[in-house]
Amino acid sequence: MANKPNQVFGDPERESHLNYTIRRIASWAAIASRHSDDPSGGRAYRRRLVEVYQNLISPGQRVLEVGCGTGDLLAALEPSYGVGVDFCPEMLSLARTRHPELEFILADAHELELDQTFDYIILSDLLNDVWDAQVVFQRLAPLCHGRTRIVINNYSRLWGPVLSLARLLGLARRNLPQNWFTVPDTANLLDLGGFEVIRAWPVIIWPLAGRPLKWLCNRVLVRLWPFRHLAAANMLLARPAPEAPPEPEPTVSVIIPARNEAGNIEQLMRRTPEMGGGTEIIFVEGHSSDDTWAEIQRVLAAYPDRDAKAFQQSGKGKGDAVRLGFKEASGDILMILDADISVPPEYMPRFYQALVSGRGEYINGVRLVYPMEQKAMRPINLMGNKFFSVAFSWVLEQPIKDTLCGTKVMYKSDYERIAANRAYFGEFDPFGDFDLIFGAAKQNMKMVDLPIRYRERTYGDTNISRWSHGWLLLKMLWVGLKKLKFV
Repeated sequence: MANKPNQVFGDPERESHLNYTIRRIASWAAIASRHSDDPSGGRAYRRRLVEVYQNLISPGQRVLEVGCGTGDLLAALEPSYGVGVDFCPEMLSLARTRHPELEFILADAHELELDQTFDYIILSDLLNDVWDAQVVFQRLAPLCHGRTRIVINNYSRLWGPVLSLARLLGLARRNLPQNWFTVPDTANLLDLGGFEVIRAWPVIIWPLAGRPLKWLCNRVLVRLWPFRHLAAANMLLARPAPEAPPEPEPTVSVIIPARNEAGNIEQLMRRTPEMGGGTEIIFVEGHSSDDTWAEIQRVLAAYPDRDAKAFQQSGKGKGDAVRLGFKEASGDILMILDADISVPPEYMPRFYQALVSGRGEYINGVRLVYPMEQKAMRPINLMGNKFFSVAFSWVLEQPIKDTLCGTKVMYKSDYERIAANRAYFGEFDPFGDFDLIFGAAKQNMKMVDLPIRYRERTYGDTNISRWSHGWLLLKMLWVGLKKLKFV
């Protein structure tokens, strides 16, 4: 990723850029002088954008907004450290008066240089107004760390005739001619600047006041076909392109929830490979009716060369077992491996490589690509899983083909952020799968599916009840719609 833009402008191009900038500074200065007379349409549009950004960015982050204007959006996000950048002195004067707790810097986005990094960098309605978006993205690269998120909203030029009418009616302010960036245009420029789009979605069909209609249009209809194509603005979430694997190699904790799995414990110990800077195996036994706990103790004593330990959960359910295992884990990377060995332990290094290479931040096992062994999954379960893969991919706006595969991998630091914000969803998930999936989506993590060959169980019986768990899956889908999709 380039640290500085490669300026190839000759003198005529520099002069054109300078004249363009002068005109725009003057235009924004005029807007600042009559800011108290902001048209109602503009206020409603910006209020909705604030709601979208607040849902996306939790309080307490380090946030940079480029093209911050009066700083109202930045302040609404309650950052631990907030920096606003704008090229219009009059706008920054308003921002400093309104939000003295924030830092504001007078600078052109094309020439931005700051000796620090941020968790989130916001470009709200900025690309429509800049001279060269590719140069702006190149300037952002040095301001990013590995988990930085770039958040962009652009308004749709398809709304040009509507905006022209709104300006005639005094419902929107006048602007100079604007760039027209579609979502693919923006994604392409992000890629050229060294960034990767995580997801993109439409926002705002009704940029006016009126609570019932505003709620219906801007939270529900805008996310549905064909209404999504009528959106006045689109959001994009991006991250820095993956970098080289970290040095030294991270350590790994493999958490194995085990209930009535006595016949599989020794195989799990023997077949789980060493990965990275060292691999820790954690068994979490949960109220077994067979001798699973005794077998775990025997196997731990029989393999003293393995870094392994075991715990018994006091609560119930796989979700509770996973949380206990994650709490006790010492590794940099957390892995879940089901004790039924339906996912062979030998696949785990693939998950490790997908994570440390930066290809994804939440690596999700997928059982629905390769043919399964004959008794690995009942036909009705397979049909249900395929339905929910489509439904949850639509809700999350990232591909997730198999929500209930037991193998999931992430960095412990990312899990800790998920756990710290668990109150947003509440204690809703006995499986543990959706606690992690929804939490990863809420933390704007890049999800990657990793196909595996699913084996039939060779010991014991499944702990899954197809009808009661199917009903729970429908409830999980409803939680996702309320908390992630229609917000």
